[in-house]
Amino acid sequence: MKLHHRIDGPPDAPLLVLGPSLGTTMEIWEPQLPALTDSWRVLRYDLPGHGGSPAVAAGFTIDDLARAVLDLVEPERFAVGGISVGGAIATTIATRARHRVRKLVLCCTSARFGEPGPWLGRAALVRGKGVAALVPTLKARWFTPDFDGQWVFDQLVGVDAKSYAACCEAIAAFDLTRRLGEITAHTLVIAGAEDPATPLDQALTLANSIPGASLTVVPRASHLANVERPKAVTAAIVGHLSDDQPPPVVEDGLAAGMRTRREVLGDAHVDRAVAATTDFTRDFQELITRYAWNEIWNRPGLDRRTRSCVTLTALVARGHLDELAMHVRAALRNGLTRDEIKEVLLQTAVYCGVPAANAAFAVARRTLAEIDAEGR
Repeated sequence: MKLHHRIDGPPDAPLLVLGPSLGTTMEIWEPQLPALTDSWRVLRYDLPGHGGSPAVAAGFTIDDLARAVLDLVEPERFAVGGISVGGAIATTIATRARHRVRKLVLCCTSARFGEPGPWLGRAALVRGKGVAALVPTLKARWFTPDFDGQWVFDQLVGVDAKSYAACCEAIAAFDLTRRLGEITAHTLVIAGAEDPATPLDQALTLANSIPGASLTVVPRASHLANVERPKAVTAAIVGHLSDDQPPPVVEDGLAAGMRTRREVLGDAHVDRAVAATTDFTRDFQELITRYAWNEIWNRPGLDRRTRSCVTLTALVARGHLDELAMHVRAALRNGLTRDEIKEVLLQTAVYCGVPAANAAFAVARRTLAEIDAEGR
């Protein structure tokens, strides 16, 4: 596979590779190019059948695209980034060439772009009706309603429909969630606050799963945040690439679990538990910290809000009311509203029984009253 590409910037500068989103060309990075080429030699490329790249009608994966990009790069250390599917390619490169990737920039992307069905459906639609059939959908996904990004939509005109469909099929099969912990590059995750294509919870999965990663959320931006809010995105990327920080520290299971335990339950609760630990209970405390708070709560498959909903339901079902009070507090810390906690408990009345739900409501009411009193 041969990908059309272009290099801008000083010939002796370090290399930065940037990938585009599906349906756009290397021009998608034009808003950032002047600032980046001050210090970097920027290589931009086109996806198959996009811009100047030859059409490839079927049969490739995101991993194949990553290898094709690596073929463009000399055997040197480099930084790599991308937006949307370009970010997926960059993430794959960061797992394939860990010793060579020094910095990673992931903009409005994901380790898994949802269920395969919608992507396969989009591929079938484009093969039947052409890329133009997607314009109404893309207008609602790429930008917020008041933004005029017509110059980006103009890039769709020359996209080969079969190649676009093949990219959709590659995205449908893409899932790197279990390999994020292998990444050693300094990583910046950028999310558009109003992005319906790769919502914030997908950015949080990347940021929480890649060791040492940082997250920047761009307000009033949708999926192509670097176009809609170029100043904010450019500043974040330049700052990240200029930061000569030490290699990220990869936490062991106990340290990672303790960090998550404190984030979910709060320092005060965890400090009390630690202070109460004895030689008799120490092994048990380490077990739940490693197993529950790291191996389960730090898995990327569910966000913390969802894990709180599951935990509340399980505690109601088993009648563990002391633990329920603790996890009502945790649910609030994880972003659930009081109304959402109420909805979870209402549903337990159907599936766990009315008496169990009645007891749960009493515990939750008392816990929320205590929280209100603490805030006064």
